[in-house]
Parts: sequence; structure tokens; C-alpha cells
Amino acid sequence: MAIKITDIVRYPVKGMSGEHLNDVALTAGLGLPDDRRFALSHGSTAFDIKAPQWMPKANFLMLAKNEKLAQLQTRFDSDSGHLTIERGGKQVVAGKITEPMGRTIVAQFFAGFLGDQARGAPKLIEAPGHMFSDVREKCVSIINIASIKDLERVARSELDPLRFRGNVMIEGAQPWQEFDWVGQEIEISGVRLKVLSKIRRCPATSVNPSTAERDINVPQTLQRGFGHVHMGIYAEVLNDGRISVGDGLQL
Repeated sequence: MAIKITDIVRYPVKGMSGEHLNDVALTAGLGLPDDRRFALSHGSTAFDIKAPQWMPKANFLMLAKNEKLAQLQTRFDSDSGHLTIERGGKQVVAGKITEPMGRTIVAQFFAGFLGDQARGAPKLIEAPGHMFSDVREKCVSIINIASIKDLERVARSELDPLRFRGNVMIEGAQPWQEFDWVGQEIEISGVRLKVLSKIRRCPATSVNPSTAERDINVPQTLQRGFGHVHMGIYAEVLNDGRISVGDGLQL
């Protein structure tokens, strides 16, 4: 069975909801455009926007600790720089987060929304060219739907693929086949990617993206059923090109 892309998702603000794309232009050495471009840091986090360095995710608001974030739906307009945040279908705040005032407005909302969960007043931050990824490399994450289905068998429950916050969802591969690609190159519509590593999963995946509740201990279930805590792979983009939903993946 042919392997193909079924969904493409970007996450403009680290820890917040994703946005589905029909197609996307990829650039060598970078992740998806605007993916993890912004982050909500704790007030105590010392991040230098003029000389940005990778920092562990514990320095930022995240689902692993702040599951309440899953109650919010975000939309980012790349052209205007505006971020809109809704809760239960109603807009609760909006701002042009490419400008200081807009970032302040949005950060103030999160200060009130999270209360004591934030260590100090949250800051919405951006640094040109920086990606607030969970790993040091700027890469694309790929999730095999068949592996999720196999995990559902062990969990005895349906699992929304969005729990795993992947950029590219694929179908047609065998369960866990993607792990065999580590260290190899794959190709999608002329774009070559080198698979760097498996993705180690943290408690953020235990949060149901629809209910904002911790309903299934995903890392524990992975360990119990398969002897590891991985789901998905990270891949580095090797050349420029465009990929679309429906494109095939070749090994």
C-alpha cells in the first residue's frame, strides 16, 4: 500500500492549538513556516531575543504542565501578524503579535487565564529565525497513523492524532515502520528529508485536545504495550520544495 500524507499541521505558538494546511513550502534546514515561531515563557525564564538559544520546554507554558491551554483555539495570520484566541467558539483576545503591544495584550490574557499555573507573568516571545522546538534541530515531525491505531489497541480507546502535535500525518505504512527510517532519507514530492530520531513522548500527550483533560497516560501505555515511549519521528529538510496533502512518501 502506498504511503501518503493525510494532514499537514503547523503550531505557530508553542503549546497552543494547531492549524491545518493543504500544502506548504519547505526550506532546507528549517521546519514548517511559522511553526513554533512564538512561545509563552514563564516570567522567570531568561530568554535573550537578540541572541536566542535553544531552551528546554520546561521554560515555557506547555500542555505537559498546563493542560488548561487545550481549552483554547488559536488562529495566526502570517500576512497580518494577528493572533486570534477563542474559547468555546467565542473570541477572548486578539492582537498583532509581531508587535510589542500585541504580544503584551495576549500575554496579559494568559496571565489571567492561567493564574498561579504560570511562574510569574507570562511573556509572549519571538526571535527572528528561531524555532521553539522541543529539540535543538529545526525539523519536521512525522506521525504514522497506523502506529496510533496500534496504540489505540493497547489503550482500548480512540486517540486523536493531534495529541502528538505532529506536522505531517501519514497513512499506508505499517505500524512502527517509521522507526526503521531513522538515519535514512525519505522523499515527498521531490523534497528529501533525513530522518533524525524517534520522538520521545512526555505527559503532554496525556491531555485530550478536545476536552483539555488528562484521560489516558500515553507514555505509560506506550511503555506497557511496546517497551518504549516513542511516537513519530523528527526529520530534517534537505532541499527546498512544496508538499501537499495527498502526496506520496517514498523511501
